[in-house]
Amino acid sequence: MKLYRPIGTKELELIAKSGYKAFPPRLPDQPIFYPVMNVEYATEIAQNWNVKYNEDHKGYVTEFEVDDEWISRYEVHIVGASHHAELWVPAEELPEFNRHIIGKIQVIRTFS
Repeated sequence: MKLYRPIGTKELELIAKSGYKAFPPRLPDQPIFYPVMNVEYATEIAQNWNVKYNEDHKGYVTEFEVDDEWISRYEVHIVGASHHAELWVPAEELPEFNRHIIGKIQVIRTFS
C-alpha cells in the first residue's frame, strides 16, 4: 500500500539518517503515528501546517510503500473531509511499522 506522511525538516533529517528506510520514534507527547492515505491530504498538512508552524517554515510530503497484508491490521480513519483519511499506528508499534516499509521513503513535494 502506498502511503504519505507530511513532515518538517527535523523529521526529514532523522529519516535521512536512517538511509530513508524508517520514521523516527515518536516524542513522549505523540502517542500515535499518522500516515495518510493520499497525497492531497498530505500536501494540505505540509503546506498549511508545517510551513506555518515549523521554525524554518518548510514542509515536505513523503511517499512510501508498506506491505499490504501487514498494514491491513490498521483501520482507516476519516478525520474531516472525505479525503482526510489516515491510519492510527500506536507509537510503540512504529519500529515494526518501519520493518514493513518496502524500499525507501521518498520526498515528493517541498514547500516553504
